[in-house]
Amino acid sequence: MGKNGQDDTGATSESVARQVVTGLRRAREAVETVIPDRERVIRLGVTGLSRSGKTVFITSLVAGLGNQETMVELAAAREGRIKAANLEPYPEGTIPRFPFEDHLSTMVLQDEPAWPPGTKRLSKLRLSLRIRRKSSDWLGRLEETVHLDIIDFPGEWLIDLTMMDKNFASWSSECLERITFDALDNREAAVTYLKQLKRINTETEFNEEDAQSLARTFTAHLNALKADGYSSCTPGRFLQPGDLENSAVLTFAPLYPCDKAVKDSLYKTFESRFEEYKEMVIQPFFKNHLSKIDRQVVLVDVMAAIDAGPGPFEDQRKAMKDILSVFQPGQKLWLTQLFQGHKVERILFAATKADHLNHSQHDKLSTYPDGVLRESVQKADDKGAKTKVMSIAALRVTQEHICIKDNKKYYGVCGYLSDKDGSRKRWYESSGELPDIGKLLEEARKGEQKWRSGSMSFPKFLPNPRSRGQPLPHIRLDKALEFLIGDLL
Repeated sequence: MGKNGQDDTGATSESVARQVVTGLRRAREAVETVIPDRERVIRLGVTGLSRSGKTVFITSLVAGLGNQETMVELAAAREGRIKAANLEPYPEGTIPRFPFEDHLSTMVLQDEPAWPPGTKRLSKLRLSLRIRRKSSDWLGRLEETVHLDIIDFPGEWLIDLTMMDKNFASWSSECLERITFDALDNREAAVTYLKQLKRINTETEFNEEDAQSLARTFTAHLNALKADGYSSCTPGRFLQPGDLENSAVLTFAPLYPCDKAVKDSLYKTFESRFEEYKEMVIQPFFKNHLSKIDRQVVLVDVMAAIDAGPGPFEDQRKAMKDILSVFQPGQKLWLTQLFQGHKVERILFAATKADHLNHSQHDKLSTYPDGVLRESVQKADDKGAKTKVMSIAALRVTQEHICIKDNKKYYGVCGYLSDKDGSRKRWYESSGELPDIGKLLEEARKGEQKWRSGSMSFPKFLPNPRSRGQPLPHIRLDKALEFLIGDLL
């Protein structure tokens, strides 16, 4: 026995155990000085059809992860495991940076907030998250850095993929069929293009003036379609040229078939430029950017398509199916080769601007992308990509209210709109309801020129000023993020 009746053996064992623990701790600290902190990268692609809210989605996403007070459906935020969120320079120095600060200021920080300009070119942003892990690894590390690389690009560029399976003759035939139909409907840009094409001899020697004139007029036709709410307008770079503006590769247009075209004719030149567009514009974009994406969100403005009428509504349906086909590379060998074994693991289709409707209408809003894409989504699920459909508002700009009209109660929303002269804002109450999506799809597929129930219009509410650091209100943005990246946090 030792002093005070203590067992020498027990004291020695306790001392040895303490020394072992201390030694392991020091060994671990030594190893951690050699092994760098664990870092992972999640590449999130954000795209959508015209006016779908891509810029607002990205801006609100970054702001929400910076101030997680309203992100309760994102488990890592709810559990307090996101310890920090910081913007960092993107590794590729040649890629334009998404101007988050400018867009946030435009949306909420200035005295008269407005919606930021739409996406016109490729841009990227890196948001680095310091995450506390749920359990430590054998080195005892409790935290890791997750880089969320956000890739923003115009939806029109995504639809360009449909051109890859076509040659110049088949693409021209499809375009001219549509232009002829639009001309019969007295669309000015279509009529102008057909008149111009009729007076130009495309079989003889190439003339730059004629080429430029046809390309400009065809681009005007595409812009007119886009302004009327149509989505499938290819080539997409004609609408959003980015750094290719005024380049030769964007100087072509659809032509009638020419069996007798000489080698240096306008027809042969346009045919060559069509193939160059596929090889030099479409393929590099997909290979260098899209093929590396891990998660993808596709935003859809259902209400804008309903506003535009049956034609644009049906066109949006076809465009959405074309977009989903991009993420099923097993369907086409050349697409499989572009993705080089990489696949998008999760795809979210989100019907945007849910705040423009009362919450009682949100399930109905979600039925549109769900009904349109059910078959295609099932195919994506079968190939291992998890998919989800929901309605969201990345930035909520309305309040719900109950209004009484003719002694009848209506559940609606209220918010600010631009005055007719655009100089002031006015308060507006909306009690509109979303029509039955199934009936709209049926009418659109039958080629109806107008909705049977008459024209429809949804108010376009404006954002409200907020102080710096104040959390941005939203609808299901946190739930969208939980599906897209929650499993990786």
